[in-house]
Amino acid sequence: MKKTIKKALVSVLTASSILLSAAVFPAAAAPDEYHDDWLHVNENAEIVDMNGNPVWLTGCNWFGYNVGSQVFDGVWSQNMHEMLNQIADHGFNLLRVPMSTELLLQWKNGDPDPAVPKVNEYSNPELTVEGIEGGTVKYSFDIWNMAVKWCRENGIKIMMDVHSAETASAGHQVNLWYTDKFSTEDWFEALEWFADYYKDDDTIIAIDLKNEPHGTGDTPNNMAKWDDSTDLNNWKYAAEQAAAHVLKANPNLLIMVEGVEVYPKEEYDWTYPNIDYSRYPFSYYYGAWWGGNFRGAKEYPIDLGEYQSQLVYSPHDYGPLVYDQTWFHEGFTQQSIMDEYWHDTWFFLVEDKTAPLLMGEWGGFIDEEHDPTGDNTKWLTYLRDLMIENRIHHTFWCFNENSGDTGGLVYDNFGKWDEDKYALVKPALWQNDSGKFISLDHTIPLGKNGITLSEHYGDTPPASTEATKSPEKIIKGDVNSDKKVNVFDSVTLKKFFISGKIKINYTNSDMNGDGSVKLSDLIDLNKFLIKK
Repeated sequence: MKKTIKKALVSVLTASSILLSAAVFPAAAAPDEYHDDWLHVNENAEIVDMNGNPVWLTGCNWFGYNVGSQVFDGVWSQNMHEMLNQIADHGFNLLRVPMSTELLLQWKNGDPDPAVPKVNEYSNPELTVEGIEGGTVKYSFDIWNMAVKWCRENGIKIMMDVHSAETASAGHQVNLWYTDKFSTEDWFEALEWFADYYKDDDTIIAIDLKNEPHGTGDTPNNMAKWDDSTDLNNWKYAAEQAAAHVLKANPNLLIMVEGVEVYPKEEYDWTYPNIDYSRYPFSYYYGAWWGGNFRGAKEYPIDLGEYQSQLVYSPHDYGPLVYDQTWFHEGFTQQSIMDEYWHDTWFFLVEDKTAPLLMGEWGGFIDEEHDPTGDNTKWLTYLRDLMIENRIHHTFWCFNENSGDTGGLVYDNFGKWDEDKYALVKPALWQNDSGKFISLDHTIPLGKNGITLSEHYGDTPPASTEATKSPEKIIKGDVNSDKKVNVFDSVTLKKFFISGKIKINYTNSDMNGDGSVKLSDLIDLNKFLIKK
């Protein structure tokens, strides 16, 4: 019998050694309202919660911090707290917030605001310093942390997006993640600081490393490319380095990696110009929206090492009112766009279950004045339905009304909701059969019209789980909490890594006591059992 068990354990140990992309999950001894909502990716390319339940991130964008306002746009008119309440009440469970490397370093270093945050003091008394004549506006970082607090209270999770290196309204038009003023190392520093600052607050669940890397062969040294080189402008290499800095500070964060703009066609490489004018309009590259091209991920996938379970690819997609791409020809259909653009550009990642997708930006006008042909509305509907059918995560662009080529969810100086546009988006928001919007938080419902994640799945709220009862003796290796350490614990932990859906005792599973549960703990457990 002992020989049989030993043989089985050796088999398990051998199998464990090939789990090169095994998930790393936090060893949370006592989950609470700040530590129970971290998300991870399982083997089916699903984003799951701590219990292995699939979730659906369905949010929107709200910009302002990246353009120099030093606060969300619209706070110059409306009450920020109330606008966040409205976002939650309308069912958006994730807020993507564009920022800049410059702003993050300003906050990190405690530098003064370069300009007073654009705040209507009368509408936002909570954002002013009490007792000072004239109602002086608070420091922008203090205002931001109030926004984080109000999102938490509303059940909204946050994804920070480095939209540009420099704080500027046109900062996103810069091709790369660095400029003459802010280097790649500055970007790393800003990302790591942000991840570390909020590592004990699961209101911040994700970081989008950089918005829309782009550029074409016409400017080869200023073109975001995707290959296996260590060139300064290689987005794959830069993204992997940036992710390492983030995950070193907080290994629980989801890492959003966007695409590039172009990718070389077969038999060509990155040294070619964009267009061959002798065969105009022939291009040596497959084109895409900025940040939307993931052809490189097929041959050169992003490698986050032991933290592969945190990777999410994040394309952007827009309609003909932003730019009249070739796939928006007369009579285009959902299938024609799929065949001519979506599939080979990013949808193959869904089909192959390479990694989850989050459509970081999609949106546009649907009114008769801007969209008289209805083509933009048709594209929006096609993409929305595709995301619903394939459970593609997304953040709608945008809440703001002042996005010139798309408009937003609100109008009248941020005071009213565009009900027609919201009606188009609403079917793609995560809700149950009763129409209740589902939060990504286990204990806090999403606004006044939502429910918690625990309510949706019928889980016992973490506040009453075994982890929060009176402390029990830690039994290293007792993965299944049966008070014994045997081969069944090894099998359970192996299944946990393979499926991500098996419940384990995190504290007991952390064999080496480093605060996380990963492949090395399974190997240590197997070695212990073999010796035993």
